[in-house]
Amino acid sequence: MNQPLAYVHPQAKIARNVVIEPFTTIHANVQIGSGTWIGSNVTIMEGARIGKNCRIFPGAVISAIPQDLKFEGEDSLTVIGDNTTVRECVTINRGTNASGKTKIGKNCLIMATAHIAHDCLIGDNAIVVNGVALAGHVTIGDYAIIGGLAAVHQFIHIGDHAMVSGGSLVRKDVPPFTKAAKEPLSYVGINSIGLRRRGFSTEKIREIQNIYRILYQRNYNNSQAVEKIEAEMEATPERDEIILFIRNSQRGIMKGYSGG
Repeated sequence: MNQPLAYVHPQAKIARNVVIEPFTTIHANVQIGSGTWIGSNVTIMEGARIGKNCRIFPGAVISAIPQDLKFEGEDSLTVIGDNTTVRECVTINRGTNASGKTKIGKNCLIMATAHIAHDCLIGDNAIVVNGVALAGHVTIGDYAIIGGLAAVHQFIHIGDHAMVSGGSLVRKDVPPFTKAAKEPLSYVGINSIGLRRRGFSTEKIREIQNIYRILYQRNYNNSQAVEKIEAEMEATPERDEIILFIRNSQRGIMKGYSGG
């Protein structure tokens, strides 16, 4: 903490073993947990709550005010969970009155130059790849992967274990366990490799595939598909998660890929 070439506001609450490299600025009303490393030329502004054993790489700007014309200076937070890595030149804006915070979960990797806007909620173990732009109020589930340079519309919801291909324009919600690609963004299968890596059994993966066959390959509308899924598929946590996601979607879910 005795780094003469860094500026730490006296009201910031920094654990004793945090490492702060030269030319970094830490404002008031900031909390940083033990074991965290803050690289050089990082700016951490008011409202940041950074967990334990995080790594913040050079050029990152954490908890700047929202790029939202409705923002009126209200108190709000940026919360970053334990063991999360934020790479070079990432920008993470704090929340607005809508939710009061922008939140990134534990064990996440936010790669270089990504932007996470106000009121975004990112689950645990998620990966946001280089150059991704998340608009305000985006929700990303646990273990989701957002490919490089993807642009995600405001209020989008991307489910647990979903994978979005690089360069995508995400205008509709992406249900859990799926892969999303093509233009316009479409269902191209389930994230079977990711699910195997997470310990899902072959039987469970087959169950998820069968649910999405009903949704995307039988020419039902979403309401009809949900009824069929409930009637034909045994109740399991994964089935119920998919059904709840579809029913709660505000922007509508992505379509199936029709070829061409």
